[in-house]
Amino acid sequence: MSVKRSLTAALLGLISLIGIAQAQEQSMAVAKLTALLADAHTIDADFTQLTLDGSGVRIQEARGHMSLKRPGKFTWHTEEPMQQELVSDGKTVWLYDPDLMQVTMQTLDERMTHTPALLLSGDMAQIEESFFVEYQQNRSIVDFVLTPKAKDTLFDRLRLSFRDGLINDMQLEDAVGQKTNLYFFDLKMNTAMDDSLFQFNVPEGVDVIEE
Repeated sequence: MSVKRSLTAALLGLISLIGIAQAQEQSMAVAKLTALLADAHTIDADFTQLTLDGSGVRIQEARGHMSLKRPGKFTWHTEEPMQQELVSDGKTVWLYDPDLMQVTMQTLDERMTHTPALLLSGDMAQIEESFFVEYQQNRSIVDFVLTPKAKDTLFDRLRLSFRDGLINDMQLEDAVGQKTNLYFFDLKMNTAMDDSLFQFNVPEGVDVIEE
């Protein structure tokens, strides 16, 4: 075998080994994230939401409350001044904007699985199918970085941080560098939640738009 062929074979072997190592790291990261999320059949928490533009200037700040129940059920309520309510019963998603007196109804589809609420409340088997996952651990803090495999998504990068096994904060970054930071507090796991909590009743006089 010539020296050139030997080098080519060695290079191909190295590339193959790198690919195997990356696949193993991906599987380990997915398994660790799945285990942390799977422990929470329900999550109830308050949150603060801070949005920054690409240069780091604050655009919006809000507070809210979320309730999640696996699989696929959630309420995500943002308080004034940017009041909105996002509700899912696992099949349909309602987005209610009181200022516009408007409700948008949408079937739960693949694109919606990339929202933060549904990521936390959804089917764990879809994580590896939908995202490239990396993680770093420093004692009791574990940080995951999720990059969507699909192009048509609501964010380009998501960081999900756990402290002592509980979700602590999230950061979403879009294609233009805008970042939305979510910090969770007063978090409770595995409390009883009735499914009626995840049904949205359209207020009288509100316009309904179906997509």
